[in-house]
Amino acid sequence: MSFVLTKDLLDKVEKAVDTKNSQFVENELSLLRPADISTVLNEMDTEQAMFVMDLLTVETAAEIISYLDEDVCIPFIRNYPSETIAQWINYIDSDDAADILNELPLQTREEIIAFLDSKEKADYIIDLLHYEEDCAGGLMAKELISANINWTVIQAIDEIRRQAEKVEKIYSLYVVDNQERLLGRVSLKKIILSNDETRIADIYEQGIVAVKTYQDEDEVAEIMRKYDLAAVPVINERGKLMGRITIDDAVDVITEQAEEERQIITGISEDIEEDDNVLMLTRARLPWLIIGMAGGLMGARFIGLFEKDLAILPAMAFFIPLITATGGNVGIQSSSIVLQSLANKSMIGVNYFQRLFKVLIVAIINGVVISVIVFGFTIILGQTVNLAGIVAISLFFVVLLASFMGTITPLVLDKLGINPALAAGPFITTANDLLGLAVYFSTAHMLYSF
Repeated sequence: MSFVLTKDLLDKVEKAVDTKNSQFVENELSLLRPADISTVLNEMDTEQAMFVMDLLTVETAAEIISYLDEDVCIPFIRNYPSETIAQWINYIDSDDAADILNELPLQTREEIIAFLDSKEKADYIIDLLHYEEDCAGGLMAKELISANINWTVIQAIDEIRRQAEKVEKIYSLYVVDNQERLLGRVSLKKIILSNDETRIADIYEQGIVAVKTYQDEDEVAEIMRKYDLAAVPVINERGKLMGRITIDDAVDVITEQAEEERQIITGISEDIEEDDNVLMLTRARLPWLIIGMAGGLMGARFIGLFEKDLAILPAMAFFIPLITATGGNVGIQSSSIVLQSLANKSMIGVNYFQRLFKVLIVAIINGVVISVIVFGFTIILGQTVNLAGIVAISLFFVVLLASFMGTITPLVLDKLGINPALAAGPFITTANDLLGLAVYFSTAHMLYSF
């Protein structure tokens, strides 16, 4: 059952912490997993969280540190001496450890590495610190189990036993040659079912999927999703096995990517959370609000150009919200479908003209249906046939134009190297509002004699 932090539990724990009731805190937290305890600590102030951490074993505290949100974790651990942080790092996977150390001052980072118990762990972290955070090298962990192709099964089993303590998740053994170049992998099932003297060369799987250290994290996550991989090996340009990326890291990337897309679509320009300070929240939301306001002012000015026409036929104003809302909705629908295709890489090899033709057919059908409904509804409301015709014809062309804009804009932005999610947010909505008004009043001028 998934843990849900309630206000009642948080209040009880905080009260116990404030009164230094260690026994109650230990009893309550003993029922929780480390990931759940990190959820509790995220809601506490620094002094309270430090009190709780002092009650935990080093191993549990280390696991909690790896679960804490980055914007909480880094300020929190800076309250501890380098030696204490090093004790936690001893129990944290090298990839998570490198991420933490990358956010600390250089001197603190060097001190922590010097305090580590294992020279091998220190070497792992130093190696990972050289990679950018958003590439496969920065995402990988150095802890893995490899087997030389010339080994026997019993030698591979001995290696598994030797490495078992430091490798938390064992999915398979990677097979390498004498130069540590990746050749393939052998599953634990095959190792268990094979005789002790069976050679690894006779049972390993060749041609496995691997990623290069420099590949972007989004590309890595897509590869793991596409091939349904629990882990993927990472190699350098010479094919040497450098580390592996496990599914939990890929899920983090996918989650962050989805969050970023959602924020961009809703017009938020920075990665923010609800508990961030007021200045950060304002700075992230204000730019697109200003752009939307500018679009609204332009729309108002545009309507003002037809003030005399509206004075002659005031009923036209009733349908302005219908025109702008329909255009915005159609544009967002179209751009969302294209964004999904771009995210799944399904646009590769697709003829753009065929896609646009398909969009045109769908838009025509939708436009006809909407126009007929609106025409009939306008007549029922007691408006003239001429006005009903203007609204219906305008809506038809607005649907066509918004569908085209919603389809082509993400493709153009993607080609320019700009996040295409911008097309599904305030950008496409504001643009379609202005285009919809232009179509509406232009149609009125052509079809209605004022």
